[in-house]
Amino acid sequence: MHTLLSEPLTPPPPPPPIHSSTNRASLSLFHPSNPNTNPPHLTNLYHEPPSSTNYASILDSCGSPTLGKQLHAHSIKSGFHGHDFVTTKLLQMYARNCSFENACHVFDTMPFRNLHSWAALLRVHVEMGFFEEAFFLFEQLLYEGARVELDFFVFPVVLKICCGFRGVGLGRQLHGMALKHEFVKNVYVGNALIDMYGKCGSLDEAKKTLEGMPQKDCVSWNSMITACVANGLVYEALDLLQNMSVAKCGLAPNLVSWSVVIGGFMQNGYDVESVKLLARMVIEAGMRPNAQTLASVLPACARMQWLHLGMELHGYVVRHVFFSNAFVVNGLVDMYRRCGDMKSAFKVFSRFSRKCAASYNAMIAGYWENGNVFRAKELFDQMEQEGVERDRISWNSMISGYVDSSLLDEAFSLFRDLLKEGIEPDSFTLGSVLAGCADMASIRQGKEIHSHAIVRGLQSKSFVGGALVEMYCKCKDIVAAQMAFDDVSERDLPTWNALISGYARSTQTEKIGELLQKMKRDGFEPNVYTWNGIIAGYAENKQYDSAMQLFTEMQIANLRPDIYTVGIILAACSKLATIQRGKQVHAYSIRAGHDSDVHIGAALVDMYAKCGDVKHCYHVYNRISNPNLVFHNAMLTAYAMHGYEEEGIALFHRMLAGKVRPDHVTFLAVLSSCVHAGSLEIGHECFDLMLTYNVTPTLKHYTCMIDLLSRAGKLHEAYELIKNLPMEADAVTWNALLGGCFIHSEVALGEIAAEKLIELEPNNPGNYVMLANLYASAGKWHYLAQTRQLMKDMGMQKSPGCSWIEDRDGIHVFVASDKTHKRAEEMYSILDNLTNLIGIKRMNQL
Repeated sequence: MHTLLSEPLTPPPPPPPIHSSTNRASLSLFHPSNPNTNPPHLTNLYHEPPSSTNYASILDSCGSPTLGKQLHAHSIKSGFHGHDFVTTKLLQMYARNCSFENACHVFDTMPFRNLHSWAALLRVHVEMGFFEEAFFLFEQLLYEGARVELDFFVFPVVLKICCGFRGVGLGRQLHGMALKHEFVKNVYVGNALIDMYGKCGSLDEAKKTLEGMPQKDCVSWNSMITACVANGLVYEALDLLQNMSVAKCGLAPNLVSWSVVIGGFMQNGYDVESVKLLARMVIEAGMRPNAQTLASVLPACARMQWLHLGMELHGYVVRHVFFSNAFVVNGLVDMYRRCGDMKSAFKVFSRFSRKCAASYNAMIAGYWENGNVFRAKELFDQMEQEGVERDRISWNSMISGYVDSSLLDEAFSLFRDLLKEGIEPDSFTLGSVLAGCADMASIRQGKEIHSHAIVRGLQSKSFVGGALVEMYCKCKDIVAAQMAFDDVSERDLPTWNALISGYARSTQTEKIGELLQKMKRDGFEPNVYTWNGIIAGYAENKQYDSAMQLFTEMQIANLRPDIYTVGIILAACSKLATIQRGKQVHAYSIRAGHDSDVHIGAALVDMYAKCGDVKHCYHVYNRISNPNLVFHNAMLTAYAMHGYEEEGIALFHRMLAGKVRPDHVTFLAVLSSCVHAGSLEIGHECFDLMLTYNVTPTLKHYTCMIDLLSRAGKLHEAYELIKNLPMEADAVTWNALLGGCFIHSEVALGEIAAEKLIELEPNNPGNYVMLANLYASAGKWHYLAQTRQLMKDMGMQKSPGCSWIEDRDGIHVFVASDKTHKRAEEMYSILDNLTNLIGIKRMNQL
């Protein structure tokens, strides 16, 4: 495309001045003082007497209903009222300008109606979309057959009625009528038949019509190409274009042919191919794209986010002054916003856009996608101020944007405003609001939206029905979810997936197998999203082994787990602390190319940290080229968890140097590292730094500081901090203080902390054990005995610690004196043998 786009990008010219079509200076018939301002041929009416030929030439070029009315009045004054030729031209003028009522009035008052009059009235009915009325009008014309004989030029108009109805049966009848009158030999009628069959989805008949035409022109081939494109057969359309060569039919593809094929590839999602076809058109065919071609290619650039090519096309638009075409301007706005260049999008929008609802909607969607809530709302309000009607798409974009940005109160408020404005919500509106209800787990508001859906009969539609199922599932009302599902008349795969995921989350896993069978009988095969929903449900209900098993079954069934599946399974491995399985999932993520994703990287770091392998955490961390805050936080937490305090603090300093803005998780990890390192000074600095980054300390941050002070021996300072907390201290906070008192044998303050702990958790034996240990460290044996006796009287026992081992059969958990394992007898037998062997060796050594 270098030959087309090699010229430098020049600044866009200022928009041309807009001249109102209703300017009386340009419409008035009588300007003898300045005849240059009159429309073409209008000066002929100044000469007496005007002729019917004068009126015909002026009416044929008239593009303004207002001027047309003035000409109509002038013709009546001049004595041409009821004149067959002039009246027919007036009717054609009104029809061409879609002035429906005036056209009908002229037709009704005509003393004699010829075929041209009927054709003009039929055309205005078709152009206005009144297909049924147009059909009745054609029937009326047929009844007039004795007085009005049919001619070929009526059929291209009448065949458009079939396109509006998509009634191929009626089209075949009209085809038969055209055959009877031998009009099919006419190229215009043949082209209209191809167009009709194509739009009615009957491609075979369109091809037969093309093959049977004795004479073909470019329009014939273009009609066939358009028919293929309209029915999704874009490669067949391309074959037709390539067959339009001198050797085949004596015709070469014109700009329309290329534009239709390029647009067809773009509309069917072949973005790369559409751009390649544009290059072929320019380089091989030597044609320059027009506004229609550019309007077809710009959406492909937008979807592929090819900003550089989009800017080249922008330069071509500037050089060839295509800014008067609204589709091109809106295409440029959409391209820039999808590429994230909202600055350029706004420049095009503000300077060249006609400020219609479509251009505003593109800009609003762009600001939402780029996280600029304020600008999206500002433009939405500006539409009302500038008199641009906010259509349903405008409201839907705003509501959806609020939901996606978790501004759910604003979304509901705007939904209520939409109802007040009298705008009827559609499936997309209700689906967006229901997604907000699901995110908030607000079943009350969800039921309110459900009632709106029932009133409008939308609850049976798959989009709304699926959203209702999802909402009820997230609100833990599986019975209501099942009822909403049963109301959906046309169930699709996402609706099935939503219900199955809901049952998995509600612990009713025994129903999942039955639902999967019903789903298959309904004609749907489970996909990766089906399994993801089930796996996520297992994970939420702590059925981690079941989740792992399903992950394995997916791979056996040749169903490729996606990045979301890997994320869920890594979280399950973290909970199980099963490093072998975690490594297997890690290996799969490498093969699938997911390991470079920052979110998967964070999950891997978390998994290895919880499995005790900091070395692998470090390796994963170094593989991510553009780590985000979540990923940094995962690594900081890993260092803090395993006592790598120096490495953690060093990473924190590198983050600050790299302009990474820390959040509350970051500071919690760094403070934990300071606690392990005993770095009181650095801990104070980090805690004070929270104010700099507008991070409000939570109880966990205060607990870290209390733990740090307590371990450093500043017990009274820690106690004062507890007393001055902006929130109530919990058991963990008092536990930190008690731990410090144990280290430094501070009995008096320790007893206060223990008293608070026991008050908060009276049934936790660990609190009594810590108090007993405090007395033991201070040598207060009497109080130690009292505490142990109290535990005995209350029937409390210290919770035993547990350990586990992982082998091929899974994870085996043990506690002291445990005999619950299924192979306990075998294991104790081996232990006895080992004990005897050790005893024998000792005897031999003695």
